[in-house]
Amino acid sequence: MTSEAKDIRKRTGNQGEEIATSFLIRCGYHVLERNFRCKGGEVDIIARDPVDTSLVFVEVKTRRNLTYGLPQLAVTPFKQRQISKAALTWLSKNRLHDQNARFDVIAILLDGNGLHTVEHIRNAFDLAY
Repeated sequence: MTSEAKDIRKRTGNQGEEIATSFLIRCGYHVLERNFRCKGGEVDIIARDPVDTSLVFVEVKTRRNLTYGLPQLAVTPFKQRQISKAALTWLSKNRLHDQNARFDVIAILLDGNGLHTVEHIRNAFDLAY
């Protein structure tokens, strides 16, 4: 992959995360942390659900077109394990083992006109490790 292609991928990912964060805030979520990284993996957004106060570990997937399929299909079992490991690390680090938590996916499809669609998939997968 060329450095230009990597730059485009990174910009697309960053744009998707900004859109997802704004979407969650508009829906009343309280964003606790973004881009939590640890040895085992990464979580794009950690937020608190306004309805049931659950912790929500959110994976954001963004695409500019459907050449590689729907964005949410990129959250493979391997990726789910990485997110799960990072979530467990975050819970341990913050001493929140007793909290209700879930894994959501926000899939974003961008079009060439600066518009986008957002699909919020609640409980997209279970803890995987």
